[in-house]
Amino acid sequence: MHTFDQALELLRSGQATAARRAFEALIAAGHDRFDTQLGLAYACAAEGVPGSALAAVDAALRHDPRELRALLLKADLLQHQRDPLALGFYRAAIQVAQGLDSVPPPLVPQLQKAGQWIARQQQALADQLEADLRQAGTPPSEWSARFRQSIELLSGQRQRYVSAPTLYCFPELASIQFCDRAGFAWLPALEAATPAIRAEVQGLLAHRRKRFAPYLQSDPTRPLLNTTALLDNDDWGAFFLWKDGQLVTENAELCPATMQALAAVPLVRVPGRSPNVLFSRLAPGAHIEAHHGFINTRLIGHLPLVVPGDCSFRVGNETRDWVEGQAWLFDDTIEHEAWNHSQHERVVLLFEVWRPELTEAERAQVTALFAAITRRPGGIRDWGI
Repeated sequence: MHTFDQALELLRSGQATAARRAFEALIAAGHDRFDTQLGLAYACAAEGVPGSALAAVDAALRHDPRELRALLLKADLLQHQRDPLALGFYRAAIQVAQGLDSVPPPLVPQLQKAGQWIARQQQALADQLEADLRQAGTPPSEWSARFRQSIELLSGQRQRYVSAPTLYCFPELASIQFCDRAGFAWLPALEAATPAIRAEVQGLLAHRRKRFAPYLQSDPTRPLLNTTALLDNDDWGAFFLWKDGQLVTENAELCPATMQALAAVPLVRVPGRSPNVLFSRLAPGAHIEAHHGFINTRLIGHLPLVVPGDCSFRVGNETRDWVEGQAWLFDDTIEHEAWNHSQHERVVLLFEVWRPELTEAERAQVTALFAAITRRPGGIRDWGI
């Protein structure tokens, strides 16, 4: 009887039938292990006996349901038979691979092919659903943006992201990535002030760049568990007009048009905490890594002021490009990140407003809660933009 290594060598040398017999003999002799069953599966597949290959790979997966090679082989066998169950095994293989420290190099192209196949199946499903809905009298031209996204989530074309505040969670608030502008009547007036605000920013950039401090700064009084390339790095610079609820007088005096435009914005006001309003500068080539915000009772606003192009911002599963003078509001407790792929700096006015779903009474209660926390020794300090 052949040893396992001999059976494997037969398989590698292209002697599929001899390898199959050798693996079958090993299993019959009591060597029913993951590696022998997987070897048998590969041998049967090479011999052109897909039914036997599936039976063997199923036996291998009973020994180790999360083994990457076995998952890929089963998916390949099912896909060859045009079995729709292949989709689940390809997805499982990619999920397992994402959890590994490293993927064996021979499996990398197989995973890439799996991802491409999944994408094709997702598109085919979306196309079929669209055709079925059109036939049923619900054409895409009548779909709301939310309904369209629900189909993209169902078909797997989009990933679902939810609010995950790192500090304080107010329950039963919806996870909305970018908010509908219709609910914020003051936005057009703020946008109309863009030329005057931009002029003030350009003056700061030209003459007072040193006032832009690194947004992320280390603090020796707090533990540093997570590091980022932007820590103490002015590639992500901040020029604060308000910081932790305090007006930065010397900065505000340099920006009268900006202060006047902000007077009509319903900023969050919590003593010792908010508002936080700043000009956010992102240097050429800089990347703000994916992260979550602290609290979900507010929204973050961006008014783009200096946008050289090729600058993008992702919240959850939606990526947008900044356009000068076109503001948006988003939930920063949903995973988000930013890029500046251009050769020039990008600047936005960044501010925080209350979530519109909160009643006036609830806003007062949240304000009182954090005021109480602030007064306590060692009260929570990690609240910022």
